[in-house]
Amino acid sequence: MKVTIVMGSISDKDKMKPAAEYLKKMGVSYTQHVASAHRTPDLVEEITNDSETTVFIAGAGMAAALPGCIAALTTKPVIGVPLSSKYGLIDSMLSILQMPPGIPVLTVGLDAAKNAAIAACEILAVYDNKLAEKLQKERNEAAEKVRNDNEQISTE
Repeated sequence: MKVTIVMGSISDKDKMKPAAEYLKKMGVSYTQHVASAHRTPDLVEEITNDSETTVFIAGAGMAAALPGCIAALTTKPVIGVPLSSKYGLIDSMLSILQMPPGIPVLTVGLDAAKNAAIAACEILAVYDNKLAEKLQKERNEAAEKVRNDNEQISTE
Protein backbone atom coordinates (compact mmCIF):
# COMPACT_ATOMS: atom_id res chain seq x y z
CA MET A 1 0.00 0.00 0.00
CA LYS A 2 1.34 3.37 -1.01
CA VAL A 3 0.23 6.97 -1.09
CA THR A 4 1.13 9.10 -4.08
CA ILE A 5 1.40 12.84 -3.52
CA VAL A 6 1.06 14.98 -6.63
CA MET A 7 1.42 18.74 -6.76
CA GLY A 8 0.73 21.00 -9.68
CA SER A 9 3.95 22.97 -9.42
CA ILE A 10 7.28 22.82 -7.61
CA SER A 11 6.24 26.07 -5.94
CA ASP A 12 3.62 23.98 -4.05
CA LYS A 13 6.34 21.88 -2.40
CA ASP A 14 6.42 23.76 0.92
CA LYS A 15 2.64 23.66 1.27
CA MET A 16 2.54 19.92 0.53
CA LYS A 17 5.53 19.04 2.71
CA PRO A 18 3.41 18.36 5.84
CA ALA A 19 1.73 15.47 4.01
CA ALA A 20 5.04 13.78 3.27
CA GLU A 21 6.29 14.44 6.80
CA TYR A 22 3.19 12.89 8.35
CA LEU A 23 3.26 9.81 6.11
CA LYS A 24 6.94 9.31 6.91
CA LYS A 25 6.23 9.64 10.65
CA MET A 26 3.50 7.01 10.39
CA GLY A 27 5.70 4.64 8.40
CA VAL A 28 3.54 4.83 5.28
CA SER A 29 5.22 4.36 1.92
CA TYR A 30 4.79 7.31 -0.43
CA THR A 31 6.12 8.96 -3.55
CA GLN A 32 5.94 12.61 -4.63
CA HIS A 33 5.52 14.07 -8.09
CA VAL A 34 5.04 17.39 -9.86
CA ALA A 35 2.58 17.20 -12.73
CA SER A 36 0.18 19.65 -14.32
CA ALA A 37 -3.32 18.75 -15.43
CA HIS A 38 -3.00 21.40 -18.14
CA ARG A 39 0.66 21.29 -19.20
CA THR A 40 1.51 17.60 -18.72
CA PRO A 41 -1.69 15.54 -18.84
CA ASP A 42 0.33 12.58 -20.16
CA LEU A 43 2.49 12.67 -17.01
CA VAL A 44 -0.61 12.86 -14.80
CA GLU A 45 -1.95 9.78 -16.55
CA GLU A 46 1.37 7.96 -16.16
CA ILE A 47 1.46 8.73 -12.41
CA THR A 48 -2.18 7.73 -12.00
CA ASN A 49 -1.52 4.35 -13.63
CA ASP A 50 0.88 3.32 -10.83
CA SER A 51 -0.63 0.04 -9.64
CA GLU A 52 1.08 0.24 -6.23
CA THR A 53 -0.76 3.42 -5.24
CA THR A 54 -3.72 2.95 -2.92
CA VAL A 55 -4.57 6.61 -2.27
CA PHE A 56 -3.68 9.82 -4.11
CA ILE A 57 -3.16 13.20 -2.46
CA ALA A 58 -3.26 16.02 -5.01
CA GLY A 59 -2.51 19.63 -4.16
CA ALA A 60 -3.19 22.47 -6.55
CA GLY A 61 -3.97 26.15 -6.53
CA MET A 62 -5.76 28.57 -8.86
CA ALA A 63 -7.77 26.46 -11.36
CA ALA A 64 -6.88 23.38 -9.26
CA ALA A 65 -7.81 20.87 -11.94
CA LEU A 66 -5.19 18.32 -10.85
CA PRO A 67 -7.22 16.41 -8.22
CA GLY A 68 -10.20 16.14 -10.56
CA CYS A 69 -8.00 15.06 -13.43
CA ILE A 70 -6.52 12.28 -11.31
CA ALA A 71 -10.00 11.26 -10.09
CA ALA A 72 -11.17 11.02 -13.71
CA LEU A 73 -8.36 8.56 -14.42
CA THR A 74 -8.72 6.22 -11.43
CA THR A 75 -11.26 4.62 -9.14
CA LYS A 76 -8.85 4.89 -6.20
CA PRO A 77 -9.48 7.54 -3.53
CA VAL A 78 -8.21 11.01 -4.38
CA ILE A 79 -7.81 13.57 -1.62
CA GLY A 80 -7.65 17.13 -2.92
CA VAL A 81 -5.73 19.86 -1.11
CA PRO A 82 -6.81 23.32 -2.27
CA LEU A 83 -3.77 25.57 -2.11
CA SER A 84 -3.82 29.29 -1.53
CA SER A 85 -2.30 31.44 -4.24
CA LYS A 86 -1.43 35.04 -4.89
CA TYR A 87 -4.87 35.40 -6.49
CA GLY A 88 -6.81 34.43 -3.40
CA LEU A 89 -8.33 31.52 -1.60
CA ILE A 90 -11.69 30.56 -3.02
CA ASP A 91 -10.76 29.58 -6.59
CA SER A 92 -8.89 26.38 -5.74
CA MET A 93 -11.40 25.37 -3.05
CA LEU A 94 -14.37 25.61 -5.41
CA SER A 95 -12.49 23.84 -8.22
CA ILE A 96 -11.81 20.84 -6.00
CA LEU A 97 -15.12 20.81 -4.13
CA GLN A 98 -17.41 21.12 -7.15
CA MET A 99 -16.71 17.86 -8.95
CA PRO A 100 -19.34 16.36 -11.25
CA PRO A 101 -21.42 13.40 -10.07
CA GLY A 102 -19.53 10.12 -10.28
CA ILE A 103 -16.03 11.61 -10.05
CA PRO A 104 -15.59 12.48 -6.36
CA VAL A 105 -12.56 14.16 -4.85
CA LEU A 106 -12.36 14.02 -1.08
CA THR A 107 -11.41 17.54 -0.04
CA VAL A 108 -9.61 18.93 2.99
CA GLY A 109 -9.24 22.53 4.09
CA LEU A 110 -7.12 25.20 2.48
CA ASP A 111 -3.41 24.29 2.61
CA ALA A 112 -4.29 21.32 4.86
CA ALA A 113 -1.80 18.82 3.46
CA LYS A 114 -1.30 17.17 6.86
CA ASN A 115 -5.04 16.53 7.15
CA ALA A 116 -4.92 14.94 3.69
CA ALA A 117 -2.18 12.61 4.91
CA ILE A 118 -4.17 11.76 8.03
CA ALA A 119 -7.21 10.97 5.86
CA ALA A 120 -5.04 8.80 3.59
CA CYS A 121 -3.79 6.92 6.64
CA GLU A 122 -7.36 6.41 7.82
CA ILE A 123 -8.22 4.87 4.45
CA LEU A 124 -5.17 2.59 4.62
CA ALA A 125 -5.93 1.71 8.24
CA VAL A 126 -9.07 -0.11 7.14
CA TYR A 127 -6.66 -2.87 6.04
CA ASP A 128 -3.74 -2.20 8.40
CA ASN A 129 -4.40 -2.72 12.12
CA LYS A 130 -0.98 -1.39 13.17
CA LEU A 131 -1.62 1.86 11.34
CA ALA A 132 -5.09 2.04 12.92
CA GLU A 133 -3.47 1.66 16.35
CA LYS A 134 -1.00 4.48 15.59
CA LEU A 135 -3.86 6.75 14.54
CA GLN A 136 -5.85 5.91 17.67
CA LYS A 137 -2.80 6.57 19.85
CA GLU A 138 -2.43 10.02 18.28
CA ARG A 139 -6.10 10.79 18.91
CA ASN A 140 -5.82 9.63 22.51
CA GLU A 141 -2.76 11.86 23.03
CA ALA A 142 -4.57 14.86 21.52
CA ALA A 143 -7.60 14.26 23.77
CA GLU A 144 -5.35 13.96 26.81
CA LYS A 145 -3.69 17.27 25.97
CA VAL A 146 -7.10 18.98 25.85
CA ARG A 147 -8.05 17.40 29.19
CA ASN A 148 -4.79 18.62 30.73
CA ASP A 149 -5.30 22.10 29.29
CA ASN A 150 -8.84 22.14 30.66
CA GLU A 151 -7.66 21.08 34.10
CA GLN A 152 -4.92 23.69 34.07
CA ILE A 153 -7.20 26.57 33.09
CA SER A 154 -9.92 25.43 35.51
CA THR A 155 -7.54 25.76 38.46
CA GLU A 156 -6.19 29.21 37.57
